[in-house]
Amino acid sequence: MRLRVNQQIVSVEYELIEDDLKTPTSRRTIDLDERTVAAIRRHRRQQIEDQLANGVRANDSYVFARDDGTPIHPDFMSQTFERLIAQSSLPRIRLHDLRHTHATIMLKEGVPVKVVSERLGHASAAFAMTVYQHILPGMQQKPPPHPPTPCLGKINPQEGSERRSS
Repeated sequence: MRLRVNQQIVSVEYELIEDDLKTPTSRRTIDLDERTVAAIRRHRRQQIEDQLANGVRANDSYVFARDDGTPIHPDFMSQTFERLIAQSSLPRIRLHDLRHTHATIMLKEGVPVKVVSERLGHASAAFAMTVYQHILPGMQQKPPPHPPTPCLGKINPQEGSERRSS
């Protein structure tokens, strides 16, 4: 499943407005893993049930919406996140910091900077490298997440030499 980012909700004097994205690279498609897809589908089913129970079947374009189908205010999301963090034993971070955490984890797992940059909607991989350069030093010493693929063929373990695969 893929998530398309093609608009944003902004708050102007606390009023919510659908707006264009900041830059052309902000418009993007993000591949989602199966666990995330399952969580979104569960949430969506519950959302539809709640709307039907309230006699409302509103705008289907918002994944996270109030019972009447209108978008949840970004400030409410941030404040709710802050309360949950305060009640937990986790370090104090802002909701937006999860974006940086996501990028950091991807880079440490060996995801190419270009992919991280595209996923976050950065204007260029160079921008992502500038922002996350503190993560990159020493990554050459970390073994790759999976063995490298030989470019000329497979190694024959019995002979200890490379042979070209046909």
